[in-house]
Amino acid sequence: MIYRTLGKTGLRVSVVGIGTWQYGGEWGKDFEQAEVNQMFARGRELGINLIDTAECYGDHLSERFVGAAVGHQRAEWIIASKFGHHFQAPFERTEPRTPADCLKQLDDSLKALQTDYLDILQYHSWGDTQFFDDDVLAVLQKAKHDGKIRFLGNSVGSNVNTKQIQASTARDIDIIQLIYNRLDAKPDTTTLPICAEQNLGVLARVPLASGFLSGKYAPGARFPAGEVRSKWADPKLDETLAEVQRILRDEVPAGVPMAQWALAWCLKNPAVTCVIPGCKSVEQVEDNARAAKLVSA
Repeated sequence: MIYRTLGKTGLRVSVVGIGTWQYGGEWGKDFEQAEVNQMFARGRELGINLIDTAECYGDHLSERFVGAAVGHQRAEWIIASKFGHHFQAPFERTEPRTPADCLKQLDDSLKALQTDYLDILQYHSWGDTQFFDDDVLAVLQKAKHDGKIRFLGNSVGSNVNTKQIQASTARDIDIIQLIYNRLDAKPDTTTLPICAEQNLGVLARVPLASGFLSGKYAPGARFPAGEVRSKWADPKLDETLAEVQRILRDEVPAGVPMAQWALAWCLKNPAVTCVIPGCKSVEQVEDNARAAKLVSA
């Protein structure tokens, strides 16, 4: 495993982390605690030390899985969670975002994760007006002062939200999470340069483009109703799948699994600290970790 420093925080994080949206039950599989335990145990063996989760992945369900799996090794993990949504039904959320809401969500996350502090707490896809609420920031800074949070982050909703990212340092934000992958490289020229200027740690989410960059799907593939990918219009879906096949043919070196190549592609940008792909099995944890062999520190 390779490690990088997460911006100004001083935290040394594995360049491959574990994203946990899938444990909330919205991606076609319900998990048992035992299999989650196995995935995190194997991840730790391979040197992975960063977990990204959220309050709304199944109404703290993902957080409870994580807490039960790693609570006995709390000091060995860097745990990042988010706030500002409430799970209602698969892919449906409300937005409890008053200062009191945010404090309650933090306390509920700590309870679910079986810990008394979060390494990183992130705004979760907030609009500009809400994000610049000084009363919310004051609550977060007090929680930070009280030791409930080590660092604040912002998981931006829009992939090119330069306004919020430019304000990061002024608003005590040290970590940015954004969508970045071979199919969506807009941050290269919009937000990542701002992150570099402010020495912000960057977590790249959806690095496999919701599985499209696994190379498993050819044009004509269709996905079950209710899945995020099923909502793509057919022409756009086939166009995307055709582009993936072109990338596989023209850019991925022979003998290199496309998913590992795609993770490494993100990490070759020095502004990116860590990729946070999801995983549904121990084998996927292992495959993701192997991407570190394709990049330098």
